[in-house]
Amino acid sequence: MEVDTQHYDDIIIGGGKAGKTLAPALVADGRKTALVERSLNMIGGGCINIACIPTKTMVASANVANTVRKSAAYGVKTNTPSVNLAEVIQRKRSVVQGMREMNLHNLETALGHELIIGTARFVAPKTIAVTTAEGNNRLLTAERLFINTGTRPLIPTIPGLTEVEFLTSESIMELEYLPEHLIVLGSSYIGLEFAQMFRRFGSGVTVIGQSQQILSQQDPDIAIAVQTLLEQDGIEFLLKAKVLRVVREASPLENRTGNETILQIQVGDREITLKGSHLLVAVGRAPNIESLNLAAAGVATNTRGFIQVNDRLETNVPGIWALGDINGGPQYTHISLDDYRIIKANLIDGGNRSTRERLVPSCLFIDPELAHVGLTETEAQQQGYAIRVAKVDASAVPRAKTLGQTDGLLKAIVDTDTGRILGCSLLCHEAGEVISTVQMVMQAQMPYTVLRDGILTHPTMTEGLNILFSKL
Repeated sequence: MEVDTQHYDDIIIGGGKAGKTLAPALVADGRKTALVERSLNMIGGGCINIACIPTKTMVASANVANTVRKSAAYGVKTNTPSVNLAEVIQRKRSVVQGMREMNLHNLETALGHELIIGTARFVAPKTIAVTTAEGNNRLLTAERLFINTGTRPLIPTIPGLTEVEFLTSESIMELEYLPEHLIVLGSSYIGLEFAQMFRRFGSGVTVIGQSQQILSQQDPDIAIAVQTLLEQDGIEFLLKAKVLRVVREASPLENRTGNETILQIQVGDREITLKGSHLLVAVGRAPNIESLNLAAAGVATNTRGFIQVNDRLETNVPGIWALGDINGGPQYTHISLDDYRIIKANLIDGGNRSTRERLVPSCLFIDPELAHVGLTETEAQQQGYAIRVAKVDASAVPRAKTLGQTDGLLKAIVDTDTGRILGCSLLCHEAGEVISTVQMVMQAQMPYTVLRDGILTHPTMTEGLNILFSKL
């Protein structure tokens, strides 16, 4: 049966932050544009459906439970909180559904019938075959194509893992009853957020990390401070650990599976056995490329499967770009948004933007938050800078005292020669908000004295920057 070929100026494969923002811009530029998204349940991309938005919604619930639990310290007597995880999940679903519907409305308004729900694969460099949700097959060609298919949880090769039930960052957000004992495999952002969240919901939690410290990209003092805070929450850590095998067996624990997960772990020169009711695998992300058939287009990938791009997000094939997590850059929604800006500047606005020298902030949404921008102390030393380092405990910030949020550490690295801020890590209440002030000073290439001497509102957490930079 012959399939008609439909021609477009531009096709976007995947509607994550970059793709869904780019599509209306291309239409407004007069381009005939199609956006192919694999599922109506993924409209808006990974961030709003399976990542940032649902996790932070659940983090908010966990923080409320923790606040209630500690309310007596504020002179407020309450009963011990009872967490109904099913209702937490329902709240999460409601927030996600509202944002998904908003994104669907925006895309349908911009694209109409050119929003195509289906799975795309390349059959030639500028031609894709799409199997729609209804089972129909379509051939689409375009002058330019933009790949924005994102990532999924990485599943490591561990003997026995595929033979047991385990959770990922996606499936754990559909649990409607609390694990008795959650084992978290992975000691970076995803694993730590879920670890604290479920500990505050009431689960026992053990985190297993392969490196000698959690958050291996951070300076040791920051990583130790974070681990200490999480241990105070009752989370246990096994570091420098290698999982040798995973097995599942019947258990007397009162959970609905009736089983428990057993991990055989090498820690240093000893082998231990760890038992838990549930196992969360949170060791990173893998690119969604399997169904794309990139070989048919000749698009190159790196050894981890991410699409290779230059600093203008161009693949090795002219007329094909890769945006967002799929290109192997920093896996943040705000980077995906900036990828869109680069494409818009270069293809629509006649500009010349690239990924070079962009300043990338990040935030780990534990409580208190850990926000970072720029270089760590270790990185600054490795790059040969003469540096000065400022540190101050979060308890020195007046606002932290009024809130009863005195845990944490503020740290900044400054270039001795220029006085410019090279990097900053903030482990404190509202760190994700405060770091933006530091970032703006860095982007403006102003000296640290701007923050040392600036008139900042009292009492706020941002005022802590006065205190921090006065330590230099």
